[in-house]
Amino acid sequence: MPQDRPTLPPVMLRPDAELARDALASPLLSRAVRLARWAGPGTRVGAGGELADELLPAAAAEIGLTPDDDGQAYASEAWRAAVDAGLVAVEDPEGDGAEYGTATAGDQLALITSGSPQDVLGVWLETLEAAHADAIAPVLDDLADLVGENGDLDYDALDWDPEAEAEFLDGVLGNLYLLTLADGSDEPVPLPALAASMIVPDDMGEPTDDVLEQVSTAMVRLDDQFRLLEGVGLVDYRPVDEELMAEAGDDTAGSPGELDDEDVSRYGLVRLTPLGLYGVRARMLEAGVDAPAVGDLAGKGADVLLDGLAHYPESAARSETEQWLARHEPATATRELLAAARGRDEGAPLRRLSCQQALTLIGPEGEPEVRAVLDDPELGGLARVWLTERGASDVPAPSEEMIFWLSVDTIAAQLDAGGELEELQGLVQGLTGTHTGFLDAAWRVDHPATADVLEAMGRLHPDKRFAKEARKAAFRARSRQGG
Repeated sequence: MPQDRPTLPPVMLRPDAELARDALASPLLSRAVRLARWAGPGTRVGAGGELADELLPAAAAEIGLTPDDDGQAYASEAWRAAVDAGLVAVEDPEGDGAEYGTATAGDQLALITSGSPQDVLGVWLETLEAAHADAIAPVLDDLADLVGENGDLDYDALDWDPEAEAEFLDGVLGNLYLLTLADGSDEPVPLPALAASMIVPDDMGEPTDDVLEQVSTAMVRLDDQFRLLEGVGLVDYRPVDEELMAEAGDDTAGSPGELDDEDVSRYGLVRLTPLGLYGVRARMLEAGVDAPAVGDLAGKGADVLLDGLAHYPESAARSETEQWLARHEPATATRELLAAARGRDEGAPLRRLSCQQALTLIGPEGEPEVRAVLDDPELGGLARVWLTERGASDVPAPSEEMIFWLSVDTIAAQLDAGGELEELQGLVQGLTGTHTGFLDAAWRVDHPATADVLEAMGRLHPDKRFAKEARKAAFRARSRQGG
């Protein structure tokens, strides 16, 4: 069966215009924009583009915050984001020994008001990069211990690996992304579960004390990081209960593995926002990860559509198909879908199943195209199903050969789709119960997947006698096919 399938399910993103509005409303970008508009010729910056210390109180007031230490920290963060996103252009100090440069409006600032939604999202992604860089930065608890003899920071003493930090955070965000898509809901994920997903091995039963300690350490780090990422609009985050932090040294304090569902929320809850889904996917694509989105196939050919739909969840497949059909006339769409469904390759049965499902969304305008394939050995069966379900008249009865071919094709498609065991067993029992002497005829069916299907029927059918006969039929089919 085909193996080149996406590693992630498709994400249903909100329209770009809605995402752009969310981006502009995110605290970090909105503050960065306000500071970029506030900056002028007299705005002094350091050699690294940072805002001069004496301007931080005014910058904090400009973004609506009290000019205390916290307000100034938020202002400094927003200023760095404005520089990184190109909302502010920094001019280097002029002349030897000059300490300060100046700042002016950057080219990207105009995009905030006159650019397209995609332009705005592009700017927001730059602020996300800035927030991500801040999130993985080392925690400097005691600067005095890190200052070398020459007065500079001793980075070797930080015990900080930026690549490892970035890889861990991206892994956490990737797991959160996958959990969001797999769950299909907006329910937040407990922070302990998210940390454990990166640390506890899949085959580990009861976590050891050492592993639990690693999980706890990761939770503390993630708590700080999610607080930062919430500011850029990536996540909604309920932080770890401060009382738990105070109890961290108390031996009687419970560990995450001992808590019930009600208590676990005290250890933090996080979920990706709609904008966060967009942002994490964008980072994945940049890293070369196959992260499809519903709508990616709307402008492609019918062959690409059917191959792509093969492993989409039902709701995503329907939405993708509807977008594709909206670009085609019904008759043309029907003809192209049927043509793309033909074939004897490994992926063909699943393409035909996807085709059959897509055709259910096409009205009576497609009937002439469907009737045109009634005599086609590969498509005649699904054509009859479509016509019968629509209550069409004069639908010719299928030949016995077509019935058995369609049965093999259907089971092959379901096997490739990775259907649930109970559903597959029900399908197998239904087919064998409907057609007497199924195995006597099935092994002769001229279908590339006949032997594989019969072997699967031997595994799936609960009747041991039938299962044994199915395996024998599979052997006959393989001998007949020369393999």
